[in-house]
Amino acid sequence: MFSSTTTFTRCSNLFLSVSIPQEKVPEQKRKKTRNHPLHVPCVSSLRHPSAFVFQPLTMDSSDPPFQETYKTLFKKLPNKAPTAPVAAVEERDLPVIDLGRLSLGEEERRGCKLEIARASREWGFFQVLNHGISREILEKMREEQIKVFREPFEKKTREDKYLNFSAGSYRWGTPSATCLRQLSWSEAFHVPLSDIISGTRGCNSTLSSTMEKFAGTVSNLAQRLAEILAEELGHKSTFFMENCLPSTCYLRMNRYPPCPISPDVFGLMPHTDSDFLTILHQDEVGGLQLVKDGEWIAVKPNSDALIINIGDLFQAWSNDVYKSVQHRVATNSKWERYSTAYFLCPSYDTVIESCNCPPVYRSFSFREFRRQVQEDVQTLGLKVGLPRFLV
Repeated sequence: MFSSTTTFTRCSNLFLSVSIPQEKVPEQKRKKTRNHPLHVPCVSSLRHPSAFVFQPLTMDSSDPPFQETYKTLFKKLPNKAPTAPVAAVEERDLPVIDLGRLSLGEEERRGCKLEIARASREWGFFQVLNHGISREILEKMREEQIKVFREPFEKKTREDKYLNFSAGSYRWGTPSATCLRQLSWSEAFHVPLSDIISGTRGCNSTLSSTMEKFAGTVSNLAQRLAEILAEELGHKSTFFMENCLPSTCYLRMNRYPPCPISPDVFGLMPHTDSDFLTILHQDEVGGLQLVKDGEWIAVKPNSDALIINIGDLFQAWSNDVYKSVQHRVATNSKWERYSTAYFLCPSYDTVIESCNCPPVYRSFSFREFRRQVQEDVQTLGLKVGLPRFLV
């Protein structure tokens, strides 16, 4: 949600990565268009990918070279047979929970906690208001995020030299894609919190200090929600506080550029998250979709809310009580979309075991889970996930 580097798409896992050699963009001479070095026809006039006029990447271009790099995927399709677009889905509101009630009387606190647990069981997704992250921090985070994504593409791919991020933090596209349906039309910086809080990388940058403020407040929210969800299962657990440390969690900045063949390509392929909890702040463009009652639905944007979703590890720990559900991002032909995600993750040695009996899943370490996901993505082209660990 790309030398050998850690790439964006190891498809069905929002934050797990696999090292794959980067594809080199061939140099070809083509006519420049009037507005942008990667300009392509708008979707209203384009019914088939073969209609693309591929444009070369220039040194100052900020967009990844999707058309040039993946042109073979477009050429595989016959000219007279357009791709089957992603079906339109109904837009719905997620459950909205006012966390301000946690500061009120006992009855209000109890009702709020019950709503959090219910949404985690029935949806796997919910939205929270009065979450404690100021609008100032959210707006500053978005401002700095836009700035860094507008850096030249060549500079972003050398993030360790120019942007003070760990090598492999910048990811885009899907190197392993063999068809358009496997291509994710997006780019991201996936940054370990250890880079941010250590002060060893980007310590003098406004972006780094903003990321640190955002991550600090969101980390507290994630721990609070995890504790509530544990309590609702009858466990006064310190498990998350002890195992999900700032040094083991991640912050991910996402950008979804306008896609000329939307909705034929995903911004991010369907997947579940390989963590305990994900906290997402998104803009008002929309595009997030998830499975509810066996059908895909579109999430209506709410600028005042943060989106919370259950990850695979929490589903296993809760013994299938809380649900980690498939979700994806649809592309937009006209507007770019931004989001920032925080992943509550344990250390690699942390053992995940069901909190109730009989267990649905066998015990496994986070390292083992990651390794299995990586193997499946490399050999099968997709993430299998929790079914690999059923008892």
